[in-house]
Amino acid sequence: MKDRSRKRQVVSLWSRFFWCTLVVVFFCVLFTGSSLSTVRLLLGEKLHPEVLSTWRPPVMKAMLSDSQPNSAVLIRDTVILPDHVLLFLEYPHSARLFTKEEMDCVYLLANSSSSQPQVKQPPDSIDGGGDAKDQIVRCPLSSHGSDVVSLAMKSGGQIQLGPTHRWDSLVYEAMIDYDNTTILFVKGLNLRPEKIYNTSRFECLYGWDFKRPKFILRSNVISIAQEIARCQTPLSILSNQAKLNSSSIKVSIRVKGRGTFPSIARPVHQQAFESDPISRKPNEMCICTMLRNQARFLKEWVVYHAHIGVERWFIYDNNSDDEIDSVIESLVESKYNISRHLWPWVKTQEAGFAHCALRARAWCEWVGFIDVDEYFHLPTGLDLPVLIKNQTETFTNVAEIRAACHSFGPSGLKEAPPQGVMVGYTCRLAIAERHKSIVKPEALNSSLINVVHHFHLKDEFRHVNVDRSLMVINHYKYQVWEVFKQKFQRRVATYVVDWQNEQNVGSKDRTPGLGTRPVEPPDWFSRFCEVNDTGLRDRVVNNFLDPLTNLLPWQEVEGIMVEQKVLR
Repeated sequence: MKDRSRKRQVVSLWSRFFWCTLVVVFFCVLFTGSSLSTVRLLLGEKLHPEVLSTWRPPVMKAMLSDSQPNSAVLIRDTVILPDHVLLFLEYPHSARLFTKEEMDCVYLLANSSSSQPQVKQPPDSIDGGGDAKDQIVRCPLSSHGSDVVSLAMKSGGQIQLGPTHRWDSLVYEAMIDYDNTTILFVKGLNLRPEKIYNTSRFECLYGWDFKRPKFILRSNVISIAQEIARCQTPLSILSNQAKLNSSSIKVSIRVKGRGTFPSIARPVHQQAFESDPISRKPNEMCICTMLRNQARFLKEWVVYHAHIGVERWFIYDNNSDDEIDSVIESLVESKYNISRHLWPWVKTQEAGFAHCALRARAWCEWVGFIDVDEYFHLPTGLDLPVLIKNQTETFTNVAEIRAACHSFGPSGLKEAPPQGVMVGYTCRLAIAERHKSIVKPEALNSSLINVVHHFHLKDEFRHVNVDRSLMVINHYKYQVWEVFKQKFQRRVATYVVDWQNEQNVGSKDRTPGLGTRPVEPPDWFSRFCEVNDTGLRDRVVNNFLDPLTNLLPWQEVEGIMVEQKVLR
């Protein structure tokens, strides 16, 4: 009798456990959108999930449009930058994308409640879209001292604001690399440049909501330096990669004893946007650059570098609002292999170049990392692939080629030269300021440490310094004041967040003797002129000038761009 009673109690306990488990799985599927296989894998993961009773579903409101009653458009995340606000929209696959003209940024007046009147302003821009069905809406900072609270459709309806984050303390990008590690790009770690840190102080977290988590997967940090962490990816994440590429799961990093970073980063596998690495890359020579509002100089830069052997360009666009997309589109139509990548993150040039190196690895044998005002100059007339071959045939383990970088001044000009920077600026400082590099991307150290102009390599590789008679870089850094003053509004460079702040005054990102105000010195046109250097100008005139029109291919005549003639 007692045995039967015990059996009934055991069956009852197992029955309760079974039904409780089903309830947990049901709510996981309901609130997270995960498949049963995902939940099963998460629950069975060797790195056990942490279950907290305070969890709620992520707070993201949906807007139902009159024209699309079954389509829920989400503001997935909001990031406040120093001069505007980024709102990340996520569309269902069946929905069409909204245009800038169809919506307004909505602001709540200071000292008012949500039920009181709101102020509306048109967005600065909308970017993105494509197969991912994601968009970035850029809203201006309010002049009324209020925050963005939502987006409103002019046809009626409103999208409520999602989770809001600060730009300077955030995990903002993540990718799963070919070795199945996860690479995190983090703002706010404040680690010293070029130093690898103790990984035991950090751990990676995978989940849906790090403030009120239900399920959290923890994994080890393999390496961490500057703004980049490499993590061991949990097996359940890898097993569900196809679903995760379209899910809301995020990855973050926790500093032990300090807490977890906010995150908008969803781990996307490298193979989701690039092909696998192959032994022979499609392109021998590529260039990565990051820019903001440099569209007017892009055509000259691309056409010239195509002439000396560059085959592909990766343009990381840092919040441009100067029609750069149309300039790139016209170059692509002219058969230049250029891809534009949205990179809205402030003061992240090093991280952006590391991200670009990972993208370029599948496509490029060699990648140069230079700015749009920098030009490779080869005085002997060789092209870049031939020069690289000559530099590497003696030592097979050479994976980085460094070239000295000379800074040019206004060269006596007071207006931008119509023939372009290479012809217009011919006077420079005598001493090279720094070097820039061309690297083999697969030879980079796994920590991806770089200081903009060069990377750290794996132990088995080495670099070479190219003789200046073979290759130098002309950096048209100090152009006429009309152009140079725009640097006070650009924040691509890493160590000067705002030129008006007394921060890192000695940084090479700043101009010697200029201070923090964009006020033109009376002698600006004659500054930075110590050596007259016409080498690159002469080569450009000899190779590009049309003898009939006396024009260069990037010159503009009565609003019409001259037909490109790339000489090979």
